[in-house]
Amino acid sequence: MLTTDAPDRPAALNGAPRPAREASGLPGTPPAVMSWNEWDPLEEVIVGRLEGATIPSDHVTVTFNLPPLAAKLYRFVGGYRYPSWMRKLAQKDLDAFIAILEGEGVKVRRPDIVDFKTKFSTPAWSSRGFCTACPRDGYLVVGDEIIESPMCWRTRYFEGDAYRSLFKEYFRAGARWTSAPRPQLLDDLYRHDYRIPAKGEEMRYTINEWEPVFDAADFVRCGRDLFVTVSNVTNRFGVEWLRRHLGDGFRIHEIPSLCKQPMHIDSTFMPLAPGKVLVNPDYCDVANLPPALKHWDILVAPRPDPVEGVMAKISMCSPWTSINVLSLTDKKVVVDQSQPTLIKALKDWGFDPIPCPFLAYGPFGGAFHCATLDVRRRGTLESYC
Repeated sequence: MLTTDAPDRPAALNGAPRPAREASGLPGTPPAVMSWNEWDPLEEVIVGRLEGATIPSDHVTVTFNLPPLAAKLYRFVGGYRYPSWMRKLAQKDLDAFIAILEGEGVKVRRPDIVDFKTKFSTPAWSSRGFCTACPRDGYLVVGDEIIESPMCWRTRYFEGDAYRSLFKEYFRAGARWTSAPRPQLLDDLYRHDYRIPAKGEEMRYTINEWEPVFDAADFVRCGRDLFVTVSNVTNRFGVEWLRRHLGDGFRIHEIPSLCKQPMHIDSTFMPLAPGKVLVNPDYCDVANLPPALKHWDILVAPRPDPVEGVMAKISMCSPWTSINVLSLTDKKVVVDQSQPTLIKALKDWGFDPIPCPFLAYGPFGGAFHCATLDVRRRGTLESYC
């Protein structure tokens, strides 16, 4: 288990603990950016876009992170725009989601529109882009700080340009804005002979430890405790960079994934409220969670209800994105309307689920938690573990 509790490390590695900042901007004004966990009342959020979306170029990190049918399809059409009929279906679901957020009084912000079909290159490789459907993947908000993650998909190398105008605005209003070391994404990072491990085989990943990389969506926040899965897009080098960056005021705990194609913790382990976490029993060993959770209620998610339709069949995501929900408060949670069994379970656990159609968003990379980035939640830094 990874943790920031390392008293035997030299002080030069520990660094001075950073004080938690409770506000930013001018005295008497609300902070531009402030979010410590996944459940405090949501006040402002960035929601992804579909304009300019391009099917990601074929690469070992892309192909082996997709369900089999999607992998076969995307291997041959990478670099082309998504068909307009797919975008229209997904946009309809996205518009319904935004209407719910705004109806609940949440301020919705959007990234700039970017044409991701434009080819780009570094001295070592070239690619086309992807999309801005999932802002959660590239950015982690911890308090008043926006942390840009060093993503390992080459197709996402310049995705951050779409968020620059927003982040400059937040910075000028008092937020902190940090970027992890820019990754080179050379062939040295990737295991080009990778194959999905068979049942009973040792876990392996499409990336190694050559340089620090991580997707922010492999972390979830519970105040002073963050939980992470090491995956096909997040290595331990990247986790260690974030641990040192946050300092001794925070603890990072690993949730080992049982998924053979692990990518993003929010389809495995989703905190919903203080002391309550929703877990996927297929990807998570419920009996072997970190000791920090010993007093938490572990809500074992029901198996995803079966869904129909072409968008579900060509989704980039596992059916377990059923638990990729977005909490508006520690009671209200947005959940896909195609999952009545989960909706009933949430009600039985004392939550107020808000159903919304979202299956058509799957081919663009995720569900409600993926499609958003919390900018501001009304709450303070606390220790829940």
